Amino acid sequence: MVNKMISIFKPKKIKDFNPSGLEIFTFNAGFKKKDKDLLLIIFDKIINVCCVYSKTSTPSAPIIWDKKNNKGRAKALIVNAGNANAHTGKDGLKIIDKYVKDLTKKIKCKSDEVLVSSTGVIGEKFNPNLIIKKYEKLNSKNKNSLFDGAKAIMTTDTFPKVSIKNIKLDNQSFKIYGIAKGSGMLQPNMGTMLVYIFLECEISKKLMSRLLKNNLDNTFNSITVDSDTSTSDTLMMFSVGSKNINLNKKNFKILNFKTHELMHDLSLQVIKDGEGLSKLIKVNVFNARSKNQAKKIAFSIANSPLVKTAVAGEDANWGRVIMAIGKTEENINQNKIKVLFGNNIVCENGAISKKINTRKLNHYMKNKTIDINVKLNLGKFCHTVYGNDLTLEYLKINADYRS
Repeated sequence: MVNKMISIFKPKKIKDFNPSGLEIFTFNAGFKKKDKDLLLIIFDKIINVCCVYSKTSTPSAPIIWDKKNNKGRAKALIVNAGNANAHTGKDGLKIIDKYVKDLTKKIKCKSDEVLVSSTGVIGEKFNPNLIIKKYEKLNSKNKNSLFDGAKAIMTTDTFPKVSIKNIKLDNQSFKIYGIAKGSGMLQPNMGTMLVYIFLECEISKKLMSRLLKNNLDNTFNSITVDSDTSTSDTLMMFSVGSKNINLNKKNFKILNFKTHELMHDLSLQVIKDGEGLSKLIKVNVFNARSKNQAKKIAFSIANSPLVKTAVAGEDANWGRVIMAIGKTEENINQNKIKVLFGNNIVCENGAISKKINTRKLNHYMKNKTIDINVKLNLGKFCHTVYGNDLTLEYLKINADYRS
């Protein structure tokens, strides 16, 4: 695997902490030559969990296994990085059966109370003993922090992705927090990579499902690095707290808002760590006929290799944006389209704008974050998608991924 880059977007510094209601363990199990590559989380009790998985037609063994076995309750989570256990046939499932069964004996729970995830190279099997031999080290003196957990699930990521939010409901204070990994193969069709969110309160599976449904579309389902949907995309939300909060309409609204903040923060950390990126691209589509139309056009622009390379070259080639709009075959009127890079108008009324200012435009394209604003002037719907540029570094990382 190639040497890791340093992201141009430094993550915000967050005070690390050791969560209550669970124990975090991280190890180097041998999936990677060095660095931690195995995360084990053991919950103090059996808790509620809500999961969302990739819609891919070629799901990894962990996704198949979780969907078949888990019934919405969890005592443990096992995540390995460096091997995706994807397209490994029946053997991939047998591998999971083995390391899950051994853990259930260790912590005294049922197999359907364990969840698993894997990320890394596709198509390679591994010996379950890589994971099993670490179970003997599951004791209090080997406990790790939240940041350690985030580091252990990294592959081509350049920094661990962590977000923590404080909430106060009915004079009770608690945290919601999450970790994520992902920097490539990130075309959302669910939750785009591996994401684990923890709520320090008692909450039903039904309400957690509502939280995810309310907030997925505008967060993890609105980012894209390379238009490729992973075989392993997974998002899990756990209720780890013992505080019994009255989640009436008012309190649920506050919790929903904070959950959106958390998910938005984590999703932006992922896209800002896109493989080899030099710029973040924010595509805003306004005045569409429908939400679906706005989203489809925004993704078409953000995923276009020609738009991506133009931004990488600091070239405001707005013709490529028009192309990306048109290739969606959406019902639009090109004479109504207005395109701006930031606040700099480039085209309107079906042609180049008479107000275009090349000097200001060229200066704007040197920014780290580029806003591409498209006004369709057809309706009232809008959508925002975050993407990034396409550089030689991206090609180097992915041309050399398995070596």
